[in-house]
Amino acid sequence: MCTQMPETIKGERLRWVLPIVNKEIKIVGMARICPYGQRTLERWVETYRKHGETGLEPKSTRPKTHSNETPIWIKERVIALRKERKQCSKKIAWDLADEGITLHHQTAQKIIKKEGLTRKYKARKARYDYVRVPLKKGEMVEIDVKFVPDKIGGKRYYQFTAIDCATHWRYLQAYELIDTMSALLFLKELIRVADFKVQAIKTDNAAIFTNRYLGYDRSSDPLNPRLHALDLLCNELGIAHYLIDPGKPAQNGKVERSHRTDQEKFYDEMTFTSFTDLKKKLRTWNNQYNDTKHCGLDGKTPNQALKLL
Repeated sequence: MCTQMPETIKGERLRWVLPIVNKEIKIVGMARICPYGQRTLERWVETYRKHGETGLEPKSTRPKTHSNETPIWIKERVIALRKERKQCSKKIAWDLADEGITLHHQTAQKIIKKEGLTRKYKARKARYDYVRVPLKKGEMVEIDVKFVPDKIGGKRYYQFTAIDCATHWRYLQAYELIDTMSALLFLKELIRVADFKVQAIKTDNAAIFTNRYLGYDRSSDPLNPRLHALDLLCNELGIAHYLIDPGKPAQNGKVERSHRTDQEKFYDEMTFTSFTDLKKKLRTWNNQYNDTKHCGLDGKTPNQALKLL
């Protein structure tokens, strides 16, 4: 057995292997004093007998490059699209397909995760399996109002939003006031510009949409209360008006989710000089949204879904 301590990894391995190969000691006996274990000694001895001292040279443990590894230029393109458009892996894969690049969305997700570009959530939300009934365009349109985040010229403005549940097609319009008159004007404009017949709308319980939780109790005839102006207009146009449960904004989930997209990709990146400038840029953004591929539509745009449904 060697009396001088080895200076290399190969020397250290030879220190334990040579006595076994020279039959000075058995593996079982050497394993009692060796810090590396019997299985490691067996592997070293077998390697030594096959390849000699060269086989005991330390090798890199780094994984070998796979023959089907994604090229670097595609990885860079995925990273660039993620930073530029802040889209999910599916949308990035669809955009790459438009450029003639075939890449599975899970591969794109791994690249995004490795670069640390994933969204960090504080807690994982519970997921539920809902029974989804297929709708046709116009069968249900969700309507809601979003406050324009920053004041323009010291004045607050409001964005009215309507989104068709079947096609995700949206119509946006900005108003100076958040009142019943603005709600009526918005519904009339929606009917005029929509490429389908609006059969039903769904709103929250704000006073501009309903008087169910205020007007009914204050009516002089509670059994026959005066209808809200929006309900009167809906009755005149043959449109059903549904209300979500109080405190349940998730029941208007599509329009609420679209408002988050508006905040992240429009209001956080734009500045406005006037109310006219806001309306102009909002119209451009709405057209861009309706021409964007959606995961909920399996890669189709709302405008494409309008033609199919």
